[in-house]
Amino acid sequence: MKGNRREIIEEIYDLLYKAFGPQHWWPAETPFEVIIGAILTQNTAWKNVVLSINVLKERGLLGYEALHALSVDELAPLIRSSGYFNQKAKKIKAFCSHLHDRWNGDLDALLAQAMDILRRELLGLHGIGPETADSIVLYAACKPSFVVDAYTRRILSRHGLVSPDIVHESLRAVFMESLPNDVPYFQEFHALLVCAGKLYCRRTPLCASCPLKACTAPPI
Repeated sequence: MKGNRREIIEEIYDLLYKAFGPQHWWPAETPFEVIIGAILTQNTAWKNVVLSINVLKERGLLGYEALHALSVDELAPLIRSSGYFNQKAKKIKAFCSHLHDRWNGDLDALLAQAMDILRRELLGLHGIGPETADSIVLYAACKPSFVVDAYTRRILSRHGLVSPDIVHESLRAVFMESLPNDVPYFQEFHALLVCAGKLYCRRTPLCASCPLKACTAPPI
């Protein structure tokens, strides 16, 4: 494969989309559910998040007012399946408290802010790092902030597009500067990279059967 980095990144998308098809991600019914899922999925598999989300739904608690009314001690056991449940309960409570104190519970108003302002505000909250913030911005607010994670770093570095030790913001900038600011495209691309990472670009990679096996770039 030849071309500049932008062309190669675009071809990565095309190859993954051809191999996997649309991913229909993020699986949530409301922006608030996206936010709770983004916090719960930190350091765990999505299947564990689904169990916690279902518990909250079954008890009628998957909403801002219901979760804001719970204490950390009440919430933590309900999300036990997601792992690190005490810490995640504190993170969820911190978000709900911020929404209450700063926005009077108006999630739409919070998410309506300009992308950079919203992202900066989210990064200032307890327990919300860049990956979680970008997930909220892209999937809950539907603003074009590309989500990068360990899979993204692994795939791009193994194909010679970035250094393995590239910092998070620089890796995000690769996508932000190389691609058109298109929300559905960003959403699909992120989901496809996650799929490729889970199936093929593991710690011990399965390169022979990977859809990206022919994808190489000039030395960086």
